[in-house]
Amino acid sequence: MRIVFMGTPEFAVPTLVEIVQQGHAVAAVYTRAPKPAGRRGLATLPSPVHVAAERLRLPVLTPHSLKSKAEAESFAAHRADVAVVVAFGLLLPKAILDAPALGCLNLHASLLPRWRGAAPIERAIMAGDRQTGVSVMRMEESLDAGPVALAERIAIGPDDSAADIRARLAGLGAGLMTRALAAATLAFTPQGEEGATYARKITNPETRIEWSKNANELHNLVRALSPHPGAFFDADLGKGLERVKVLRSRPVTGTGTPGLVLDRLTVACGIDALQLLEVQRAGKTPMSADEFLRGARISAGALFPAVG
Repeated sequence: MRIVFMGTPEFAVPTLVEIVQQGHAVAAVYTRAPKPAGRRGLATLPSPVHVAAERLRLPVLTPHSLKSKAEAESFAAHRADVAVVVAFGLLLPKAILDAPALGCLNLHASLLPRWRGAAPIERAIMAGDRQTGVSVMRMEESLDAGPVALAERIAIGPDDSAADIRARLAGLGAGLMTRALAAATLAFTPQGEEGATYARKITNPETRIEWSKNANELHNLVRALSPHPGAFFDADLGKGLERVKVLRSRPVTGTGTPGLVLDRLTVACGIDALQLLEVQRAGKTPMSADEFLRGARISAGALFPAVG
């Protein structure tokens, strides 16, 4: 098939690679424009899909918008049978959706209609979901509301992080999308609105650990945001308040004022306590609790701010 591929993050790369390996003709790869690298913004950093496409010697386009008539005409000129969209990051107007002969197929990292939107993996983990998956849907103008052709599910373990789930779904999704492209026909089932949820983008205030919440809720927050952007708390480590990200944790039994350090890096919460297993100080690499405590002045009885 003649395909236009549209994607941006690392999650989308396995699908692009699998499409090429299956012998499909990729007419063009659309991805988000390179971002400034470093504080001065003198250099730019291409997206993971951009890097992969250049390695595969595929033409790359990085429009800031697809709303103009000129962009629609340029897109239509590829004469694609289908567009494959995986976490592209830009809304597709109707002219783009209608251009490929077979429409636009989207690989979405949830079991639709649950967790439509920008952050399905993070929201599933934050909510304590025990399963998630990937869905292949035909795109419509409404966000992630198009009919679904294929879906596969996986279990979410009690300690799985967003990085763990994202890696598993990326490989699973690549296979699912190539199955869809190989099918002689696809049967699409409309999504129902019952059970539909919206996975809104993660905001900065949500990443702060509030010790007044229960330990299970905070554990879900930690693993949903690990490794990026990372759930964090503020603590005085000997030189004033400093931001510390928590990358791995474990809910345990414990009582005390929320934010109270009970033992080493076990911190009292609104209900029970959270044991911090892996953390990261600002500007430092991730480290175990033992490594962290060798360089931080924290002892039992210290009190972290319960809220920001």
